Amino acid sequence: MTIQRPEPSLTRIDGLDVPVLTARTVVVGTGSAGYCAADRLHDLGADDVVVVADKIGAGASRNAGSDKQTYYKLTLSGGDDDSVHEMAQTLFSGGAMDGDNALAEAALSARGFLHLVDLGVPFPQNRYGEFIGYKTDHDPRRRATSVGPYTSRSMVTQLEKKVQRDGTPVLDECRVVDVVTTTAPDGSRAVAGLLVLRTDVPHVPDEGDDDEPRSPYLLLRCANLVYATGGPAGMYRTRVFPNGQWGASGAAYRAGVHGKNLTEWQFGLASTKPRWNVSGTYMQVVPRFVSFDADGGDEREFLTEVIDDYGHLMSLVFLKGYQWPFDIRKARDGSSLIDLLVYRETVLRGRRVFLDFTRNPVRDDFDPSALSPEAYAYLERAGALTGTPIERLRTMNEPAYRFYLEKNPYVDLEKELLEVDVCAQHNNGGLVVDAWWQSNVAGFFPVGEAGGAHGVYRPGGAALNSGQVGATRAAQFIAARRDADAAPLLDDAAFAAAAAPVVANAQGLVAAATSAPRPGTPRTPATSCARSRRS
Repeated sequence: MTIQRPEPSLTRIDGLDVPVLTARTVVVGTGSAGYCAADRLHDLGADDVVVVADKIGAGASRNAGSDKQTYYKLTLSGGDDDSVHEMAQTLFSGGAMDGDNALAEAALSARGFLHLVDLGVPFPQNRYGEFIGYKTDHDPRRRATSVGPYTSRSMVTQLEKKVQRDGTPVLDECRVVDVVTTTAPDGSRAVAGLLVLRTDVPHVPDEGDDDEPRSPYLLLRCANLVYATGGPAGMYRTRVFPNGQWGASGAAYRAGVHGKNLTEWQFGLASTKPRWNVSGTYMQVVPRFVSFDADGGDEREFLTEVIDDYGHLMSLVFLKGYQWPFDIRKARDGSSLIDLLVYRETVLRGRRVFLDFTRNPVRDDFDPSALSPEAYAYLERAGALTGTPIERLRTMNEPAYRFYLEKNPYVDLEKELLEVDVCAQHNNGGLVVDAWWQSNVAGFFPVGEAGGAHGVYRPGGAALNSGQVGATRAAQFIAARRDADAAPLLDDAAFAAAAAPVVANAQGLVAAATSAPRPGTPRTPATSCARSRRS
């Protein structure tokens, strides 16, 4: 894409000439929530906007998915009863979900969904224009829809095109360092700007380079900050978040933004190379679970150690297809027992776990009569009551098989085993938001996964709806309540004063991290700490 770069002005701050770019609103992140916010702001007339991103092509929206990535919305087909109130109740009843957020997500669900349709996201519809739904996890209706494994990528693609058509500037290679705030006499804080590190600018000029070194920093002076940085994916080693997705919640906490429900994470089974949820058809075809020791020997079909009934074992594996997230309520004798047994193998026993699609579990022949009635009926309708798991997979969902053929490191499920683990997949908590997705710091709006408005037992696909609704609500509030009169920008002197401690801290951290001690000189504790923080 063509990156439009407004020209910043240089301001002397803490002895350093720092480029400063001014805009009323800065959007951080180029996922589906960030682009939605920029799109909505433009259409609402609040178009003094700049979008910044660490890597435009990175992030979960563009690179994550599943067998059938779901978008959750109000029912828009058939004769099923549904209402805004009922959908809000579904979201609220999942726990750790505020009622005002649940109501807003239900009320704006159809609006956000149809906007994506108008932009070109090809959600399936029948000849009469009904958007056919299906039932997903924690869903009492049939509100789910999908465009395949990459629903969120399709959303990002179309929203990005809209932002480009709008002419909104998008700056790449800008990594969040800290948020600049002001503090009122009553102790309340407000957004004044953002400090980013330009990763395309070297900290130290090349040897022999006579040019004056450029500042690797960029300050953005703004009154509103829409924070669409995703979840703090870097917290976990075993995760299904795509490479390049780290999150930037730490800068928000340092700026005084409160957290909410931070311990609420969603975990589930995923392949580790490549990182991908093994939900949906991958489980419904009932693959064999096997583990090996660290040297690749001592093969065990370990589920049978605890689940000794053949039919029950197969039925639980099948249920993981649409009961994918780990759920403590299903842990004793339900489908989440599978997650616990995988965890025991990998973490407690130090073994590696694989899915084997070339052979049936427990015995060579597949006996569908032992399945639960629900599983039997599903596979019968799909014409997949015989054969091996890979034969059933290719019968039911050929693209799911081809996905691993085409995704580095290229696994052929007809011949190879697929390594899996219980992985962190989504932070259901996050930064605190109100009914307009504004945090406790005035002008700071966490949207998408960064915002803590997802609940514990959220229906599958609810996070995609939440991202669109939160971005829309934030844009509406900014356009209506945070114009130049209500939220004026700081003047040059005031902004330099507010940004000075942030710039000084950043310079000190980089200096400590890039200055190597002389050989034989022990590091000071401060230097060691600085190095650890940067790494």
